Amino acid sequence: MAKASYQISDGERETYNRDGALVLRNVIDTSWLHRLSAAIERDIAAPGPYFHGYVPEDGKGRFHGNLKIWQNDPDFRALCLESGLADIAQQLFRSSKVNLLYDQLFVKEPGTVNRTRWHNDQPYWPVTGYQVVSFWFSPDPVNAETGALEFVRGSHKWDRWFQPENFGAGAKGKQLGYDLNPDYEKMVDVEADRDAYDIVTWDLEPGDMYVFHALTVHGAGGNQRTDLRRRGYTVRYTGDDAAYDERPGTSKPLHDLSKRTGDAMDGENFPVIIGA
Repeated sequence: MAKASYQISDGERETYNRDGALVLRNVIDTSWLHRLSAAIERDIAAPGPYFHGYVPEDGKGRFHGNLKIWQNDPDFRALCLESGLADIAQQLFRSSKVNLLYDQLFVKEPGTVNRTRWHNDQPYWPVTGYQVVSFWFSPDPVNAETGALEFVRGSHKWDRWFQPENFGAGAKGKQLGYDLNPDYEKMVDVEADRDAYDIVTWDLEPGDMYVFHALTVHGAGGNQRTDLRRRGYTVRYTGDDAAYDERPGTSKPLHDLSKRTGDAMDGENFPVIIGA
């Protein structure tokens, strides 16, 4: 496991725990961004098994999504396991163990104006625990025009789990379709009443990274630019208190047939990167 050159400060850890989201600057070095760019092009040319891309209904632009791509490409695998990101997760958690949950790709080609709807992530995933984090970064500049992520500050403390929904009409892929969970509620319409929520966002330069909790409510604008792409890549990690939980509503491609609810996340699908 590679050590990260970036060291999380006490203030950054406090911001994460209080707000559920923050931005880290100059975390991903140029060599990793080059490897990421090449890997994205390979996946677009020959998508892995969990591809869920679509052409918007207006026929403009294109969205390319995929997940668990670390299992099919050596550069995505290296980013997840060897780049030092797991070390940053451990610093954030102050945990003795870090597991990879999975990785995911979100490419909005120029002119793909469709929003990514507001949601929180953990209801989609077969995992419980507080120590569940996402790192989101891009080899492209990211801003309001190209589809920057927005976060509802403090929403990870709401203790509200929102029913998963499919993203994007016309999307195709094995990961689509979510069972109804009677313990979940319908997602609140943040976009219809933005002033009622404490929404925060940041522009990113290549090398910068969003860090956000699995229960933080977030969404993203469309890519309004006709000359720039927005290639978003996310790696998700878990810490000491995470456990497998195959409750209704979770993404079936993330299910592990070798596990039962309550089991540790360790295994082939959720490899231990740091710790026993």
